[in-house]
Amino acid sequence: MKQRLESLDALRGFDLFCLVVLADLMEKLSEAVDRPWMSTIMTCFTHKTWEGFSSWDLVMPLFMFMAGVAIPYSLGKYKVNPVHEGEGDGTSARADRKHLYWRLGKRVVLLWIFGMMVQGNLLALDPHRIYLFTNTLQAIAVGYLFSALIYLHSGWKVQIAIGIGLLLAFWAAMEWITFNGFGGGDYTPHGNLAEGIDSVVLGRFRDTAQVVDGQVVVSEWYTYTWILSSLNFVVTVLSGVLAGEALKSSMPSGRKVLLLSVAGIVMVASGWTWDLVHPVIKHIWTSSMVLVSSGYCLLLMALFYWWIDCRGHRRGLTFLKVFGMNSITAYVVSHVVRFTSVSRSLLFGLEQYVGDYYGFVIQLGNATILFVILYIMYRNRIFLRV
Repeated sequence: MKQRLESLDALRGFDLFCLVVLADLMEKLSEAVDRPWMSTIMTCFTHKTWEGFSSWDLVMPLFMFMAGVAIPYSLGKYKVNPVHEGEGDGTSARADRKHLYWRLGKRVVLLWIFGMMVQGNLLALDPHRIYLFTNTLQAIAVGYLFSALIYLHSGWKVQIAIGIGLLLAFWAAMEWITFNGFGGGDYTPHGNLAEGIDSVVLGRFRDTAQVVDGQVVVSEWYTYTWILSSLNFVVTVLSGVLAGEALKSSMPSGRKVLLLSVAGIVMVASGWTWDLVHPVIKHIWTSSMVLVSSGYCLLLMALFYWWIDCRGHRRGLTFLKVFGMNSITAYVVSHVVRFTSVSRSLLFGLEQYVGDYYGFVIQLGNATILFVILYIMYRNRIFLRV
């Protein structure tokens, strides 16, 4: 049995810590400090308005990338070599496929429901406020499902070919397809093809949508797209699958680090080159953005793997593993449950002493409560899976 890839747990924990703890803490701290230098720091925790790529834009792609890295480890025993299918272990693997497909389907449904709880207003219990496709978890669900099926039924060369094909398909669609006045090479927030498809297909069920005088109205600021972008959600997760296959292989550790690093540099360089004609835009998940973000993810994966699994630096990993090994729980609980009332009840006496920093103290209290819950689960080996 292969040793657990601790670098993956740590990297996932780092990503989740940034997403559910650090960003909120920094926001409250910046409100208290209110200095130009603090505003400069906060650009690292802010998404690009449209074109370009910031460090904070990497959080969602990294989450999806790591879902892909885990696939060869969790589904490897189900993979059948087509040449030998029907022989030995192949028959046994085929016999388990029905159960596996049921698991994949259940995972997709649960991720979708959790996504609607987090950002789709499902918990409002108001049919007029329900939104269907709005969240990172749903993007993972789509990418995971198709990437898992591709992994199970093909080798790495075919996987690369499919990934390239999907990137080119998205680019070609954006460039040459027109629909209801959208598209045809338009990359503006309200004129691109992906925006047009979402506005027609999702309609009232798109995030922020309201029906005003019989017309569906979406907030002007909302420019995220999901349906056409799903082509590239698959590629983001699939890039993680390819990284996971390399890490799981029998090649020497040093070669794995080199392979991931070179692949990451090539993808980043290719993505920024493609940006000249096909802009890097996270909101619509352009193909160039996928190359840039997946390249950065590969470089981070190489760094964590080299430092933790190759060099053996495991001291202090518990903090990250607490978040990383219950990542879905951390994400959903942090977005659905508000601990502010508990923090204010326990810490209200500090307001007179900390002044403008009281909001930061309360947010720190919220983060501590979340960590304690996750730590208790970790210590008791309770790892919730979907």
